[in-house]
Amino acid sequence: MTPALGLLMQSYFTDHLAVQKGLRLGSIRSYRDTIRLFLCFVSEQRRSPISSLTLQDLSFEQVLAFLKHLEQERGNCVRTRNQRRAALNTFFAYIATRAPEALATCQRIAAIPVKRTSLPDTYYLEREEVTALFRSLPREGRLALRDRTLLLFLYNTGARVQEAADLRIEHLELAKPAKVRLHGKGDKWRLCPLWDETVKQLERLLAERGAPASGSVFCASRHRPLTRFGIYKIVRRHAASWDTGGPQPRHVTPHLFRHTAAVHLLESGVEVNVIRGWLGHVSLDTTNRYAELTLRAKAEALRTCELGSGTSAASRARIAWKHDKTLLEWLNSL
Repeated sequence: MTPALGLLMQSYFTDHLAVQKGLRLGSIRSYRDTIRLFLCFVSEQRRSPISSLTLQDLSFEQVLAFLKHLEQERGNCVRTRNQRRAALNTFFAYIATRAPEALATCQRIAAIPVKRTSLPDTYYLEREEVTALFRSLPREGRLALRDRTLLLFLYNTGARVQEAADLRIEHLELAKPAKVRLHGKGDKWRLCPLWDETVKQLERLLAERGAPASGSVFCASRHRPLTRFGIYKIVRRHAASWDTGGPQPRHVTPHLFRHTAAVHLLESGVEVNVIRGWLGHVSLDTTNRYAELTLRAKAEALRTCELGSGTSAASRARIAWKHDKTLLEWLNSL
């Protein structure tokens, strides 16, 4: 007998995602949002209330139509479409284990290809910009110390914004060698070293607040922990002047500090695998993006400084392959 759709949904979220896969609440909510959008779409297409939908209504054709709807009617970008597709794949893979008669449909859905898309541009702050930013931070005021410590912590650890929001006093070890335990994606913990200046600011913050042995490190009013949105607003308030415009605009957010930490660690000679563990990346490919970024920046700097014997500044500024007709003809023939 095929399980009712409602029972499948309930066990999927409360048992499979939360218990079997051990996902955190934020991840579960992301899956929930996708399933909710999909059910509303199917309900509208079938002209039937959601409470009356059955497993047979969730067909391969409906999934294809839903993904098309996301891009063409909701205006979602390809990355969002791919993310929704991945969430649906997880859900239908679970259905296949609970309702084997739906296996053929689940296999067809799993075979829906990922749309190719370019990686998002990665921006970061130069060291001079970071120095200037911290010099510009207010030193007086009720929240000045908290804000300075928060930004320094983000830059030191490369922590995700949710990791900073979840940080508790018991996760800090401020005696040398100072370090912090961060609770990241996939319910995984990692250790990050802390600079002496970060330790100094954290100790001042906790002493000024008279914090107990446990509780959140970064708090709003009445010792309530800062939320992700609260941290975002603090960063924007202090760092918005470092935004850049033009064809490739840079928007300073908490995650930009994560990119900045990765790039500056690489520029300091820290090995890529160490940075991978530092930032909590699952795949080394994610960390290698920063390596490619710094190599490109170094190559551009090298070309700028390179001195050619017997050549003028104007000729050095020209790119050689653009003046090679044979090479251009070959490139145009590809």
